[in-house]
Amino acid sequence: MAKKVLILSSSLRPDSNSEQLAREAGRGALEAGNDVEVLSLAGRDIRYCEGCMACHRLLYCPIQDDANDLIKKVQEADAVVFASPIYYYDICGQLKTFLDRTNPLYGQPYRFRDIYLITVSADDAPDTAKRAVSTLDGWIRCFDKAHYAGGFNAGGMSEANAVGNHPQWLQKAYELGKSI
Repeated sequence: MAKKVLILSSSLRPDSNSEQLAREAGRGALEAGNDVEVLSLAGRDIRYCEGCMACHRLLYCPIQDDANDLIKKVQEADAVVFASPIYYYDICGQLKTFLDRTNPLYGQPYRFRDIYLITVSADDAPDTAKRAVSTLDGWIRCFDKAHYAGGFNAGGMSEANAVGNHPQWLQKAYELGKSI
């Protein structure tokens, strides 16, 4: 049965390494027969969560920006793939800000079960993305039916648009998408 797959790239740089890997994962998920949407946080107005908790009463965030539309897409997806550059050994601030803004989903019905993370870093040590996975796991733990389904860190990419020189990472992203 086809899944509804949302792939969200959080790099703000156009055609970034993260975005290219997100698109490649999307290609794999589409070829596996899924309904796929690949989106980017770039160019979107997503403000910080103010911690007002009004979202629990309203069932949406009262901040008028682009987050509510994306939150709805996350809520309606069966699987979500986040793609992020690694900054200081963690997910980028844009993705963390967006995850904070998904607070209206807490305690509400949601479809997502499988959560994936693709990260990109200059450092190619095996544990480079450890904190990034931990950060995402903290978000996942708020949703009893969801779990971390996998991912990888594309290390050794210290230059913009370097992923074209690393076909193994493009292949890995494609295979991740295909496995959904």
